[in-house]
Amino acid sequence: MNAVEFPWLTTIVLLPLVATLPIPLIPDKEGKTVRWYGLGIAIADFALMIYALWQNYDFQSSTFQLVESYPWVPQLNLNWSLALDGLSMPLILLTGLINTLAIFAAWKVTNKPRLFYGLMLAMYSAQLGVFLAQDLLLFFLMWEIELVPVYLLISIWGGQKRQYAATKFILYTAAASIFILIAGFAIAFSGDSVTFDMATLGMKQYPKAIEMLAYAGFLIAFGVKLPIFPLHTWLPDAHGEASAPGSMILAGVLLKMGGYALIRINMEMLPNAHVYFAPVLAILGVVNIVYGACCAFAQTNLKRRLAYSSIAHMGFVLIGIASYTEIGMSGAVLQMLSHGLIAASLFFLSGVTYERTHTLMMEKMGGMAKVMPRTFAVFTAGAMASLALPGMSGFVGELMVFLGIASSDVYSSSFKVVVVLLSAVGVILTPIYLLSMLRQVFYGKQNQELHLDATLPDIKPRELFITACLLLPIIGIGFYPKLATQTYEVKAVEVATHARQVLPVFASQQPSSLYSRIFTSPTLADSQVESLVDIAE
Repeated sequence: MNAVEFPWLTTIVLLPLVATLPIPLIPDKEGKTVRWYGLGIAIADFALMIYALWQNYDFQSSTFQLVESYPWVPQLNLNWSLALDGLSMPLILLTGLINTLAIFAAWKVTNKPRLFYGLMLAMYSAQLGVFLAQDLLLFFLMWEIELVPVYLLISIWGGQKRQYAATKFILYTAAASIFILIAGFAIAFSGDSVTFDMATLGMKQYPKAIEMLAYAGFLIAFGVKLPIFPLHTWLPDAHGEASAPGSMILAGVLLKMGGYALIRINMEMLPNAHVYFAPVLAILGVVNIVYGACCAFAQTNLKRRLAYSSIAHMGFVLIGIASYTEIGMSGAVLQMLSHGLIAASLFFLSGVTYERTHTLMMEKMGGMAKVMPRTFAVFTAGAMASLALPGMSGFVGELMVFLGIASSDVYSSSFKVVVVLLSAVGVILTPIYLLSMLRQVFYGKQNQELHLDATLPDIKPRELFITACLLLPIIGIGFYPKLATQTYEVKAVEVATHARQVLPVFASQQPSSLYSRIFTSPTLADSQVESLVDIAE
């Protein structure tokens, strides 16, 4: 078997899961051996991922690569089908990096270490499966498997209100998953053939009612994960109670699953319905940005403030998806990658701060820059990246989204002005609540009631290494965005072009409606419009 025929993706997905099996047999009393084992498996899988992509991935191709498909449960028409393209490739690299660093961040876990590292590896495997699955049933299965470890990680290793937060998380996400199953069966059984292959489902022609309802069902399910207002309320509670490694994965990877699925399934597979929902996505994106920023400013809990900040930043992903432009789509993907790195670094540093202070309430802190100068320096760098300082990856992602929606030729000028201006309000609020956070935690006089743990000095080399592994790509992408954009640029162009093909048909069928005042006719030759209408008919 040569390198091309080797089942790289299957190995990458199953290695962390299979590696959980011998954990109960590892002789270990204090968890030291288990943590080295978990970290070793994570590093091995990440290294295998990088090697497989370096040797076999073509950056200039928009088609699926490293395709693997094996019959799994023929009675259910379920196949073990994996592949990756420009949309999934950067996200699995992000998943590998964040999970590896999160396991390294959990170095001091002494409560049930076997179970903890086993859950971390199982969750790692399921996340990779979501980004690589090309069978809708397999996608759903991986989506569901990922929920259980997150629930247990919050409910066992979380804060004082961990049971409430974990229960709220599982209720929201499990209930939302029902919509994936219902909408998936609706499109799979539509037409003359029954299939769960996502490529085949993307080529099907659906009745308008079925496509609209399926899109709405998927939007609810993925909107909970992203999260989209008003389906977001589980996130601040989950972040507020989760441990630092759990929060790193929640913000760094899990939210990106929602954005990825919106592009992969809603936009690619249901482009006709996407035309009707795109303005809704843009409006919801604006609401996320403004609402998240306002709520973040009102939080006194450090991690809850960062959680609402994540809600605001995910609004840019929605606007980019709705823009119908190549630069807007590229900005949405870059925003997901950038936010994954930035949020993971901030939540990790919030955990570092909590270990020293034993509190997350910002009014109980103060003056910590003198006691923890290195922590203050890297925390400030992460906050600057989050508020989109030029030279950081956050600035590039948000700028591309703004340019994408502002230059879009499918929306009316008034609609674009409203979206851009209201989004800019959120951008203005972001530095206010982030700088206020830094002021309360690190500046001023130290709270005399705050008893810092004398056994924990300033940020340690291990913690500094984890932070550097996140900040270096943030700065690198900020100064040279092509480091990230070259991995998905060809695919972003294809997705935007595919979505735009529906617009002329839609415009010809909406002579007088609310949507006709939102949309304008995209720039296409008359012959192209006529041919597209003929195809649709």
